[in-house]
Amino acid sequence: MALLKELVKKGFLEKGKADFLEKEVKASGKKEEEVILEKKIVSEEFLFNLKSEHLKMSLRDIDPKKVALEVLELIPEETAKHYKMVALSKKDDVLEVGMIYPEDLDAQEAMKFLSRRGKFDYRLYLITPTTFTKILKQHQTLKKEIKKALEKLESELKVEKVSRPPRAEIERLVEEAPISKVVSVILRYAVEGKASDIHIEPGQETLRARFRLLGSLHSSFFLPIRLHRAIVSRIKVLSNLRLDETRIPQDGRFSAIINNKNIDFRVSTFPTTLGEKVVLRILDPTVGLRSFKELGVLKKNARIINKAIQKPYGLILSTGPTGCGKTTTLYAILQILNKEGVNIVALEDPVEYFIKGINQSQVKPEIGYSFARGLRHILRQDPDIIMVGEIRDKETASLVTHAALTGHIVLSTLHTSNSLGVIPRLVDLGVQPFLIPPTLILAIAQRLVRRLCNECKKKVKPLKKIEDLILKEIEGFPPTIKKGIDLSKPLFVWEPKGCPHCNNKGFSGRVGLFEILEMTHQLAEIVLEDISEKTIQQEAERQLMTTMRQNGILKVLNGMTTIAEVLRVT
Repeated sequence: MALLKELVKKGFLEKGKADFLEKEVKASGKKEEEVILEKKIVSEEFLFNLKSEHLKMSLRDIDPKKVALEVLELIPEETAKHYKMVALSKKDDVLEVGMIYPEDLDAQEAMKFLSRRGKFDYRLYLITPTTFTKILKQHQTLKKEIKKALEKLESELKVEKVSRPPRAEIERLVEEAPISKVVSVILRYAVEGKASDIHIEPGQETLRARFRLLGSLHSSFFLPIRLHRAIVSRIKVLSNLRLDETRIPQDGRFSAIINNKNIDFRVSTFPTTLGEKVVLRILDPTVGLRSFKELGVLKKNARIINKAIQKPYGLILSTGPTGCGKTTTLYAILQILNKEGVNIVALEDPVEYFIKGINQSQVKPEIGYSFARGLRHILRQDPDIIMVGEIRDKETASLVTHAALTGHIVLSTLHTSNSLGVIPRLVDLGVQPFLIPPTLILAIAQRLVRRLCNECKKKVKPLKKIEDLILKEIEGFPPTIKKGIDLSKPLFVWEPKGCPHCNNKGFSGRVGLFEILEMTHQLAEIVLEDISEKTIQQEAERQLMTTMRQNGILKVLNGMTTIAEVLRVT
């Protein structure tokens, strides 16, 4: 009985009393900590500080309200209760776990099993029973709200369950408060958790809801599978989709007031073998409409874009894979161009954020309203500035090019791996090379990385191999950029730590990595004579263009993100 002996040694307990308590521990089957606290020999804080010293393990004191729900779910509630252990936070692939009894071999084995199944590493910390109890209540916060709605729904389902046909039953359910409550709870938790998407997925036994946070999906909670049809139908009613159509995908949108903010939800249904899956994209204008500085377009790149959009006509293309923030960048440009004296018309699929003063139209290919057809009509709307959501085919590429050639500023997106691939891609889409120099102004390539939390990021000396990698990249920087980096001082980077502000993730939001290629006389000659990524690369170097990786290294040195994030996407 290590703790009883420590208390005797420190003079807080007589040996005879300790011997008596030791027998009580053995007879009752309780832990010695429980008996010591029951007898009020010392305070909980003192006892666990003593235990921390004895085990040589850090004692964590954490605000239970700041423990993220998706982190808590990594250790099932029943397992947490049985082994007196709970997840505290997750950084990268390392889960921080708080245990009342970290010396318990059974608890250690259970944790090893969970880590193998969840494919994560873990680090153990000591916590007090009080901290454990408070954190465990976080498991029940969401579940209580859902449970109340489910209980009410369960009682109503028992009435007239047999007499109503399935379709009539669903139509009734979607208007009832319990299902509305379940859906509203899902939406509210996603918005409050700063998720970008909600995935509602039917399984064989349960209905899973997952939230996408900072680019990654996290299982948030599970619901009874019997609610699947009713929840999907409720979302369909909100977004004006057909209730009786479950065989083909459908798209829609709706708005809801959450925490006094008007949030748009873009809805997509998709038939699977187990039923319809629903994905909702959360479109929060306070998050999606951002300035260049918020996006991470800084200094030289911001000057290049601002100079380009002052031109009377031309094509500006944003390029990169799906989900890299291309449209958000174009929205930032539109907000600068959005003035009283110009007519801006946007053709999108779908419209993501509504911008006051801009005429936004959503294409509908199912009725023949494509980008190409919409673009023909836009040109009859006397536009000054045109935004086309994406160049997908030869017809759209041709129309976009001619629109830029005939006196319009045109913004659009393209799928290429970098800015060097934009011109070859346009040629592949059937644009004549001689039309590219007079129309294309800029090619902007980008990726997204997680932004370090400014409240808790910590400055550290990098490992030797990381330092060597950074120095090697700096060697390839354009001279003007390299000149601004002070290499005489020791090299430092920043790492995520985790705090209440960022829900103990260490990251808060995302930031873009950019590379921008300008159309110049030299590039025009290359386009007309010898189009290849090699020759375009040589011109990019002559322009002193910073690549996405170089832009990322600068953001690492400025404490905006980590080297691991940059290497992940470049």
